[in-house]
Amino acid sequence: MYRRISAILFPLATILLVGALVWGYQENKEKNAILINAENQYQRAFHNLSYNMDRIHAELGNTLAVSSTSQGMHRKGLMNVWRLTSNAQNEISQLPLTLLPFNKTEEFLSRISNFAYKAGVRDLTKEPLSESEVKTLKTLYTNSGEITKDLQQVQHKVITNSLRWMDVETALATNSIEDNSIIDGFKTVDKKVESYPELDWGPSVSSIYNKRSVKQLAGMPITEEDVKRKALKFADAGDNARVQITKNGKGTDWVSFTAKVKHPKGYMISMDFTEKGGQIISYTNERNVGAQRVSVQDAIDRAQLFLEKKGYPDMTAVSADPYDNLANFSFVREEDGVLIYPEKITVRSALDNGDVIGFQASDFVYEHQMKREIPQPSISLAEAKKVLNPDFKVLYHRKAIIKNDRSEDVLCYEFGGRINGSQYRIYVNSDTGLEETVEVVKDAQAGVR
Repeated sequence: MYRRISAILFPLATILLVGALVWGYQENKEKNAILINAENQYQRAFHNLSYNMDRIHAELGNTLAVSSTSQGMHRKGLMNVWRLTSNAQNEISQLPLTLLPFNKTEEFLSRISNFAYKAGVRDLTKEPLSESEVKTLKTLYTNSGEITKDLQQVQHKVITNSLRWMDVETALATNSIEDNSIIDGFKTVDKKVESYPELDWGPSVSSIYNKRSVKQLAGMPITEEDVKRKALKFADAGDNARVQITKNGKGTDWVSFTAKVKHPKGYMISMDFTEKGGQIISYTNERNVGAQRVSVQDAIDRAQLFLEKKGYPDMTAVSADPYDNLANFSFVREEDGVLIYPEKITVRSALDNGDVIGFQASDFVYEHQMKREIPQPSISLAEAKKVLNPDFKVLYHRKAIIKNDRSEDVLCYEFGGRINGSQYRIYVNSDTGLEETVEVVKDAQAGVR
């Protein structure tokens, strides 16, 4: 009996053992293949990063080498710098640097990219590079050369000592980053970039990184009691409703208050107020919303009445985005027949009864001017219309103030119309006659003018 059982089990056990060994070998082989593939991707991204930094340095040199009147070469050089910088940023994102301080270098590359793009896309024949921009390019040329040299030193160590990026990933994950040539090299680069003096990037680039400050706001700081009074009035909850006030950002420039009001009808209303001036930034009604029973247009009309009642007259709906039983609307202030797009308020409405249940006014708070200086257009409506594509079917036109690429307010002719089966808004600068921006309009917004 034992021999019979052994005769059956021994071959079976042998087969299972061999199978386990084969499976283990295959698993190990696949694991090694994945690790090798990851290492190859890291190595490729790093060497491409070093190459692109060298090319950025060279292109900056080429741009500076030509005559100050060579606008065509300036444009070509700047656009090449923008393209190469974008490539470098992409390579950095593929390296295992998440846990490594490298943000200063990434921000530096981002600023170069934006600087090169915004300078390169403008009409350099009418607005050539300024002395300040040329000075910035010279500094960038020097700085990019230093970064390139440091990266090449790391690259030399990687090649000479056969260093692996997988070891970097492991070191960062386990926080054992002492004595790693790659990590030390990247730390050196980032520390050097941090020590660079602040450059004059120009208003168009600086505006991307400069957050709006509460110092721009008018008025005196308010107290928690002021917030409570304002919150009860805005929520129409009566004087006896329960209110909870929280002060946010104490000791910083961004102090604000959050007020939570228990409405007599049972739902909560949350509001945010600036400490300086006590202006409301946001409003959220947390009630449950039922099935849709009112039209989008009815909700727009009710939202407009809501804004007028709350102290925001002369607001015009410029977009509508309904979804499920809710709808988001964008309103901008209108003055002397001109839409002021920077002064925007976003409203969320419930389509069960059309009531406003959400309100975001941060853009309006920081951009509002009691009386704006609206310039006179230098070109006529007919002249602006000639800029448009002949196939563009104009449905309406109006004047509007928008922000250009430099975050400057510019007066434009806004043309709404259709082409290629879609609806667009095209903004033509009323001074230069150039198209400032084009935006597609969703079908749901088609009727909102």
